Formats: sequence, C-alpha cells, structure tokens
Amino acid sequence: MQTFIESILQHKKIGVFTHIRPDGDAIGSLVGASIWLSKFGIKAHAFNDDAIPTNLAWLMNFYPIQKPTQELVDSCEAYLVLDGNAASRFGVFGEHIYASGKPLYMIDHHPNPEGKYTEMISQTSACSTAELVFHLYMNTNMDLLERESAMAIYTGLVTDTGSFRFDSVTPDVHTVASELLRRGRFTPPEIYEKVYDNKNANQIQLLGKALTTVEAPGKAKIGIIKITDEMLSSTQTTYADTEGFVAYALSLQGVDAAVLFAEMNGKIKLSLRSKRGIDCNVWARFYNGGGHVKAAGAWFEGTIDEAVKDVITKGYELYEA
Repeated sequence: MQTFIESILQHKKIGVFTHIRPDGDAIGSLVGASIWLSKFGIKAHAFNDDAIPTNLAWLMNFYPIQKPTQELVDSCEAYLVLDGNAASRFGVFGEHIYASGKPLYMIDHHPNPEGKYTEMISQTSACSTAELVFHLYMNTNMDLLERESAMAIYTGLVTDTGSFRFDSVTPDVHTVASELLRRGRFTPPEIYEKVYDNKNANQIQLLGKALTTVEAPGKAKIGIIKITDEMLSSTQTTYADTEGFVAYALSLQGVDAAVLFAEMNGKIKLSLRSKRGIDCNVWARFYNGGGHVKAAGAWFEGTIDEAVKDVITKGYELYEA
C-alpha cells in the first residue's frame, strides 16, 4: 500500500478509469479515489465510457465524471484503473492505456489480474474496491476524508455487499462503514434512499415483467430470471435498470445459485450469483467472463432459450462436482 501511494503521488495528471456498465462500487470508488488524488494537487480526470445510472448520478455532484476522448486521455501522464483488472473492462480506451507505456496503476478486488502494472492493490478478500480506496485515506491523512468522499465510498460498500449481507462482510468492513459515517456526518438512509428508493414507474413495470419469468428449472437448485428486448422496449428502460433483479431468483426457497439472462446487442448477458455450491468465477469463465466466487458476469452467443439450457446444465455440473 505505501509503495503504491508513494509512486502514484509523484504524478501531476492522472486519468482514472472504472469499468463499463458501472455499478455503485465502480462510481463510488471513482469519485472517492479522484477526490483523494485531488487533495494532493493532482489533476485527476475521472472517466467512464457509459452513462452513469440514474440512481448514482448524484455522485457526480461531488466529482465530475466524463466520457474519455483521445485528447484528454493522451494528455494524462499516468492512468489508474479501478474495480477491474483487464483492459477489456475499461471500454474504448482500455487497450490504449494498457499499451501506452505510461505508468499504469490498479486498485481492485477481483481475482486473476491481467496486464502489467507499475503498482497495484489487488485484494480479493476486500468486500469492494471502495474498501480499498478507503485505505488510501487511512494510510495518508484521514482528515482528507470529508463528507463527499465518505458518501461515495460508503455507496460502494453498500452496493457491493448487498447492503452488508454478503459473506465478504467482516468486522473490519463494519469498522470502515462506521468511520465513513462518523467523518462524513451522514446517515445510512441518505445513501439507501438515493440508491434504492428512487425508481420510476417504468423501472417498476420492468421488474413486474421480469418477475413473471422467475423459476428454478431442473433440480430446483439454480434460479433464473430473464430480461428480453421486448421487456426493455415496452417499458422504455435499459439493462442498467435491471440492477438487483437477479437477487429475486436467488431468494427462491431451496435455491443456492441464480442467473439473470438479458438480451443485449444480439447476445445474452449473464449475471451469475451464488450462496453456496457453485463458484461463479469458474462458472463465468466457461463463457469468457469472470468475477468473484459469489458473483460474476459473462456473455453467451445464441438465443436466450439456448443460454438458459446451456448455462443451467453447466451450473449443475459444477454444483455436483
């Protein structure tokens, strides 16, 4: 950690990237890390290729996030990637920054990092990348942790731990959360209401349609939920509006793992979750994806019905291995 800090603080202008289709940990970490860099006089450009989900857009009031351009990216003397550890996770300029020859730093909690980094903080036991960003403050000057950065980091913790209910939550995670609340002078409902309690009617209608597809086919240990192009178009929503939907399939009685199948760009986006019995990271790698033991993502080439048949069959093979 200290070597990472000493090295990255030598730069004057850094491009900070987080993964495409960003979630709460990605945006919370991006804002928290960019604010931390700025406290040391570093010009930090916070980049993401995709639109920020509406329930996280309020975080941009704390630090501006922009779509990267060639000119802006090339003007940076170093790069920091967050909540991802492979060039493919960072959009149009992912391969470019990895091949640039400029110093490249990484903070992440996913396994099997790809690429060469000047310095990295890679800790799979962390509940979120936001937790690791908190340690940047803890290992420099905690007085730099103010309301905005504390709220951003707390958002990452809340969203990546399922509101503190996943196995990744340790006593230390609650200590971090306590420190964020104390220094940030905010309450948990302030975050929860912004992230979870601001859905519009279209998003609720999408959820209603998706819930009609929930089932646990075969041996009833793996639950599924499906999102079709028709559902999205008829409710005027996007894939970003499906955040958290897979949890409904995982909540079925007797289910140990679940998959959300979503039609997207002519392929099927897979969101894999498990409580026990299946390593989602291993499962996802059969479909050129990856992630954590309990949560991962991947893509399937084919129809949604073909995806359900193939992915569930593979899931039961892993479950019984």
